[in-house]
Amino acid sequence: MSSQPHTVLSWFVRRTRLPLLSLRCLDCRSDSATTGDGRFRVNANGKLLDVWLLVRCVSCDRTSKLTVHERAPVGSLDPAELHGYHVNDPRLVASRLLDPLLARHNRFTLDWTGAWRLHTPPAVPDCAWPVHVAVVFEDPVPLRPDRLIAHGLGLSRGEVLRRVKCDSALRRPTSTGFTFTVMAGG
Repeated sequence: MSSQPHTVLSWFVRRTRLPLLSLRCLDCRSDSATTGDGRFRVNANGKLLDVWLLVRCVSCDRTSKLTVHERAPVGSLDPAELHGYHVNDPRLVASRLLDPLLARHNRFTLDWTGAWRLHTPPAVPDCAWPVHVAVVFEDPVPLRPDRLIAHGLGLSRGEVLRRVKCDSALRRPTSTGFTFTVMAGG
């Protein structure tokens, strides 16, 4: 028997691609759009700038614009940020797309289906119970802890509810890190 009271593991939820946008297309009425290559459009009108993030419908390929900045004075934008808009910086595209204020202002939600992956260490031997796991989210992927734990351990969600002790609600989506303890099955 081990001298440690339990085994401690780290799990990481990582984004594999940008999520799709749940946004109705005006042409074909599809409910999904993508940022594609991640392009901004910057338009100057005197000393005021408009900045849009361009998105494409996944069904008909129609391009639409999401307002990032509207009638913003040139001096109010950080020069590095403005340069990022001009060169279509992928990190800036991701940060703007994941910004909840942009989503609320442009009335879209993010569809994370197939856009993330759970990275776990190799399987734990049966004698190492209980197992304490720390889950770290590298991007704000909203997931229900019970589904994530069932996926990571290969258990049913019912088994997860019986064997897992967690401080956060298992059936409420979260996009922040949490910890849980898995008790031995029996």
